[in-house]
Amino acid sequence: MGVDAERECWELRSGAGVGPLQFGMSPAEVAQALAVPGPQERAGGPYAQEDFPNGVKAFYDAGKLACVALDAVTGPQVFLSGFPLAGSDPEQGQQFLLDHAAEHGNCLLYTPDDSLSLTDLGVLLRSQQVGAARLTRPLFVKEEWLESEYFRDHLPLEGTSG
Repeated sequence: MGVDAERECWELRSGAGVGPLQFGMSPAEVAQALAVPGPQERAGGPYAQEDFPNGVKAFYDAGKLACVALDAVTGPQVFLSGFPLAGSDPEQGQQFLLDHAAEHGNCLLYTPDDSLSLTDLGVLLRSQQVGAARLTRPLFVKEEWLESEYFRDHLPLEGTSG
């Protein structure tokens, strides 16, 4: 499978976190879980954001991990019922989420930018521009944050990549 063979695979823990990251962790605990000395870049404010070198962005609410965004190409891969959430075709990704929700009774939410979320699983699928292509970029969000007005109104997560 080429590129994906190099990619770390993370497990989704619905409502609890993804891979080694657990919602509620402090920034220091996130860096430790990712086995890095610290983030490459940090943005402050009540909803702080940290960028890590392995295609992982962490978002905090009051100093506690509330959202993890994975880069479509450089971030870890996460599968949901066998579907690769990172780096897939956005239309296929949306159709997969619609089908998954119909089959499993998940709660669907469309965000203002037309991204689709399974709120009960804490999965939000956005698209990311990568060169000439658009690919899926998964976000894993604690449910109460996903449904918050702040998150819906601001979507503090850009959808483009280098």
